[in-house]
Order: sequence, then structure tokens, then C-alpha cells
Amino acid sequence: MKRISLLGATGSIGKQVLEVIDVNSELSLVAFSFYNNIELALNIIEKYRPQMVASPLEKYHDVISKKYPYIKITNNICDITEINGDDIIVINALVGSSGLKPSYTCLNKGRDLLLANKESLVVAGEILTSLAKEKNVRIIPIDSEHCAIAQVINGKQTSQIDGLVLTASGGALFHLSKEELKNVSVADALKHPSWSMGAKITIDSATMMNKGFEVIEACHLFNVTPDKVKILIHPESIVHSLVSFNDKSMHAQLSVSDMRIPINYAINYPNLYDNYLSKELELDKIGTLHFYPFDKERFSLVDTAVMAFNKKGFYPCVLNASNEVAVNLFLNGKITFDKIESIINECLEKTEELSKGLELTIDNLILVTNKVKQMIEEGGKYESTCD
Repeated sequence: MKRISLLGATGSIGKQVLEVIDVNSELSLVAFSFYNNIELALNIIEKYRPQMVASPLEKYHDVISKKYPYIKITNNICDITEINGDDIIVINALVGSSGLKPSYTCLNKGRDLLLANKESLVVAGEILTSLAKEKNVRIIPIDSEHCAIAQVINGKQTSQIDGLVLTASGGALFHLSKEELKNVSVADALKHPSWSMGAKITIDSATMMNKGFEVIEACHLFNVTPDKVKILIHPESIVHSLVSFNDKSMHAQLSVSDMRIPINYAINYPNLYDNYLSKELELDKIGTLHFYPFDKERFSLVDTAVMAFNKKGFYPCVLNASNEVAVNLFLNGKITFDKIESIINECLEKTEELSKGLELTIDNLILVTNKVKQMIEEGGKYESTCD
């Protein structure tokens, strides 16, 4: 039996983790966190009967404790990464920088981390990978691209790897020019052609910041430099990643677009386990797969992400924090789509000022994240851009 502690159970990835649990008698949910979806949280409690529930919003604690007095309730989501038991599997399916501290806590506890929260590695990759090595534990990716790479290189010598190829659908706005992006609506940007995801990550896909984050993730997870990571546009989202080897061969992982496949693999890593949920890939019905070169000028945020990674320190932190705020401003109709990029670049220019005198620690990364958000929000100049 494997007991799962799930951070972000009411989100898109969290819901799919629960679906995987439902069809596997060897899995159970022992603890979970949620933010504001109390109705779904109560349904999860009723169905899975966990030992612990975490929510930072204390207004829900009484609601839960009155109905389920046997459950331990905490406002510290990190607590569920430290729940007792040698058979605990921690899955971080949170969105944004909120996943950073739980990722650190999990690894520091000496547990493998199943990671769908890409921001953890973007912001604190240096710290987290060093900690995982120190504690002799693993960071197992749930991202479809990085999970695909992990499958391809499983059992192979890393010295044989020549490079990694991340595929990208192109997002909802792939065919638009930079000039046309000024008039993009929120609804248009949320129409992802291949995946059903949360709003924030769908916008990141449209700007391609998501792919910039994935380059940073790949560098940390597989110990490569950015020049060894290539991006290809692949609209069908069937080939999830490729690895090129020193014998000039390329190996790929193919599957339908279904996050339950990487979730299932991560839970059973490095073994393959029966998947009763996903459809079989039928290449004869697809017919043709397309690949297009990646336009760095059109999707310039990828180079911005690589620059932040190369500068290290607090630059990736400022990159992520400014992106979180900018995407939220766009989703709330306060800026146009093209302003996301300009806000990020403006904030990156102030990285040294924001982090002056600070040692690179988890707490200081959270401090700088909050500084960036406060700086943008207090500036107020984006409040009426779309009026």
C-alpha cells in the first residue's frame, strides 16, 4: 500500500491524482491541502477519509472539524509533507510560488518529491537539487515533458546524452503576430488546443513562459546546460519530449495528451504500472505528426527565462514572481496580453535592488517574491490599462 499526501487536491492536477488513486487498490489518500474550494474538499474528505487536511484559510477549519472531528486540521500546508509513515508519497500539485516551501519541507524530511509544481525548481532549483542529493532522495517530475525524458533515459548512462528536446503545442495564440497579441482577450488566450489545464498555466503556455520554465526545470532535473535543451513546436502534443544521444539517435516518448499518464508513472517510478484511465495512442488514426522550428523572437520570454537561469541567484525568483502577478493582472482584465512580457522585464532589471544583502535561502526567496508582488501592486500603473 502507498499512502499519498497531496498538495493542491482541488486543482487540475490534484483532481487527476485522485482519479489515479480511484483505480488503484494499492493507493490511498492520507492527507491533502486545498485553498478555497470547500465544497470539493468536503467531498474528498467524505470519499477518502484522510487523516489530515490543510488549508491556509482558517474560516474552513470549523466547518471541517464539526463534520469530521477525527481529522487533524492545520493551516500550515507543509505539515502534510511531514505526516508520519514510511510509505508516504508526497505529490506537490500546487500552482505558483506557494509550492516552494512544501517542496523544501518534503525533501528536508528525507522523502521523494513528486513534483507538478514547476515553480519550485524555477525559483529554488539550486537549493532543492542540492538538498535532494544531501538527503539521498529524488525529485520525480510530473510535467509531461520531463516525465517523458525520465522515461527515455531510464537505465541509460547520462554521459551518452547529447541533448534534450522539449515539444510545445504553441498554445492558443501560436498563429498570431506580436502586434496582434495586443488585442487578445482572456477567453482567446485560455483556449488551449491540446490540454485542459488551470488558467495560470494556460496563459503561461500562450506566452511560452511555461516553456521557459521547463527549460530551467530540465537543466536542474537532468544536470544539463540551456544550450543542450532545444524546443520544437509540435501542435498534436503526441511526442512529449525527445532525447538525442551521442550515437546520433533520438529516442522519444509518445502518448495521448493525458496528465494521468505522467502521474501514474511518477507514483510508480521507475517502473511502469497498468493505466486503466487513459486512451491508447492510435497513430494510424492521427496520420501525420508535425514539427516546426521555435521562433525565439516571437516567443522571447524563453530567452528571458534562460537569461535569468544563467544569472542564477534571485533572478529566477524575480522572473517567476513578476510572471505570477502579470498573468493575474491579465486574467482580471487590468492589462493587455502583451504587457505581461514588459512587466517581467521591468522587474528583472530591479533584481539586484530587491535582493541586496540577502543570502540565497528559501525564506529569502519567499521574501523577494513578496517584494516583487508588492512593488507591482503598489505601483498601480497597470490598474487601468484595459479601460
